[in-house]
Amino acid sequence: MRRLPVGIQSFADLRRNGYVYVDKTEYIWNLVSQGKAYFLSRPRRFGKSLLVSTLEAYFKGEKELFRELRMEEMEETRPEELRWTEYPVIRFSLSGGMYEEAEGLRFSLEEVLRQTEIRYGIDSPGETDISARFRRDLRELYQKTGKQVVVLVDEYDKPLLDPMTVNSHQEQENRSLYRGFFSVLKDQDEYLKFVFFTGVTKFSKVSVFSDLNQLRDISLLPEFSGICGITEAELEDNFSEEIQNLAEAQNMSTEEAKNTLCRMYDGYHFSRNSMGVYNPFSILSAFADRSFGSYWFESGTPTFLVRILNQWGGPVQDLTTGVAASESRLKNFRADDSDLIPLFYQSGYLTISGYDQRFREYTLTFPNDEVKYGFLQFLIPKINNGTEAPDTEFSASKMIRYLENGETNAFLQMIRALLSSIPYHEGQPPQNEQQWRNLIYVLFAVLGQYIAAEEHSSRGRCDFRAVCGSYVYIFEFKQDESPEAALQQIHDKGYAEPWRSGSRQIMLIGANFSSGKRTLDNWKTEKL
Repeated sequence: MRRLPVGIQSFADLRRNGYVYVDKTEYIWNLVSQGKAYFLSRPRRFGKSLLVSTLEAYFKGEKELFRELRMEEMEETRPEELRWTEYPVIRFSLSGGMYEEAEGLRFSLEEVLRQTEIRYGIDSPGETDISARFRRDLRELYQKTGKQVVVLVDEYDKPLLDPMTVNSHQEQENRSLYRGFFSVLKDQDEYLKFVFFTGVTKFSKVSVFSDLNQLRDISLLPEFSGICGITEAELEDNFSEEIQNLAEAQNMSTEEAKNTLCRMYDGYHFSRNSMGVYNPFSILSAFADRSFGSYWFESGTPTFLVRILNQWGGPVQDLTTGVAASESRLKNFRADDSDLIPLFYQSGYLTISGYDQRFREYTLTFPNDEVKYGFLQFLIPKINNGTEAPDTEFSASKMIRYLENGETNAFLQMIRALLSSIPYHEGQPPQNEQQWRNLIYVLFAVLGQYIAAEEHSSRGRCDFRAVCGSYVYIFEFKQDESPEAALQQIHDKGYAEPWRSGSRQIMLIGANFSSGKRTLDNWKTEKL
């Protein structure tokens, strides 16, 4: 097996140790040739840190690392005296740090400046004003080397996201520190060669973007949509051996393996009408393990997102059927805003699936099966206020076996148990219609991973319809009405008509949710 760079974030380590590298250096050439200051938003584990490391190697003039890459060819087009010029580089890698603590961010920033001063032989100024120290270092580096300075800031938003829902005071303190520190770059243009910020989230009220209005946000630009991730062409060109190995390990044909990889890990779009890209962490992990797993989702949902999801009570169905969003809505996130759609998009849980030119609106959906079903299963206890189902957590396999065997009562009793487990909190109404509807919708959506399930018919939309084994199930749920009313709607709307000519047994299920009992109190079935 070839060495696959799963989790490798150092370009020098990757190149010197013979890891497979998908050549992204032409994007870097375009960046440095076209402009000077940029911001890029991409989800976690999508290659942002490796991109920053590659930029660092380029600006340090480490020519040997780029041998036989596109950058080597492009650099040859420049005048000889300008090729592989070495510039002083200050790199802030902010993915690690104790940012919920009072001096956590200050310590991280000061440590970067200290290491820079040591590396380039600059006297430590001994100043207590960290912003003044940063400004002084920029000028000292320029004067000492005769070259403009490159500033790279990776995961700028981590110090803001970490304390966001647990320590609002510290979040404000970190914002204030940012306001003074990075605004230094605003009036230092003559000393700066290149500035590059990355992050998951673009905060709309952070001075990095209000003060540094020279930063060009390339996050939604088509020409940079493939700068992180792996395109279909890159997959074919670089990983034919790994695809073959995976297919053999899974007893699949090569075509079947490709289709499964596409369904599981492809589908990310970072601009309108752009090429789709595969999640690099997931697909490299699948190749390394020769197995299909939920690698990206199970690698750890960010703590800040878990905290926010616990406060969210919106309709889950919107996330699966498509959400409309303007470009300004996608680009910006406010910590005090209840609208989580920008955060879901920027974090990688939703992606662009369409664009309406007339209204200038994007449509967002789940990118692939790994994210869709991982997210939905993750939501079950969150909707349920953190409570798992009695005796055992939700089991899709058990519920599907009930449907396969025609055990409708057992299936509905399991749903009743889940709904009954939603805790009642003092001061809250005893019923929460949106909450129980979310839970039922998520349960059925998760089952759709394993069986043929859909919701629409030509005469309306039933709550759930599934083909499982020799049965066709049509469900309709009511609140504080009767199972008979639910069954009558199935007949009136003709939900079963498309299946009458088939050989499968048709099962109609009408069920009622009681707001007083806060669970399913009754149901009725009918065979056609």
